[in-house]
Amino acid sequence: MKPTTVTWLGRMPLDPTRQAQPLFVEHVSAGFPSPAQDYIEQTLDLNELCVTHPAATFFVRVDGDSMIEAGIYPDDILVVDRAVTAEHGDVVIANLEGEFTVKRLQLTPQVALVPENAAYKPIVMTDGMELAIFGVVTNVVRRLLRSRRGGGAS
Repeated sequence: MKPTTVTWLGRMPLDPTRQAQPLFVEHVSAGFPSPAQDYIEQTLDLNELCVTHPAATFFVRVDGDSMIEAGIYPDDILVVDRAVTAEHGDVVIANLEGEFTVKRLQLTPQVALVPENAAYKPIVMTDGMELAIFGVVTNVVRRLLRSRRGGGAS
């Protein structure tokens, strides 16, 4: 197994030409299928859904498996908001001893970065360790059809 690290993809672009996608009024059933409706409630802009503070929002790509039990998998893209103050229990991007990682922040009873994979142990902060919280993970973007990169739906 490989500890989880992140690769910086960049800042949230401020693009006034971005297009909103249709959002259907009907919810999709995760159980027994229901008939689809043929009308759209409104449009949905993923920037509006995922980004609260555009100037403080960054994207990072995940490498490693230490957060799989939190639903964060290798190659996922994390939306990270630097304007949000990290609190106990938040998933954060942390700089630990000069390296970036994604972990759940524990503030009590002691400060620690906690993986969400039973194969890994928490990293408990001790005197002399350097820890800086870069930002709070607010969303995860995942491509479900990994084998179809570059192609559309068929």
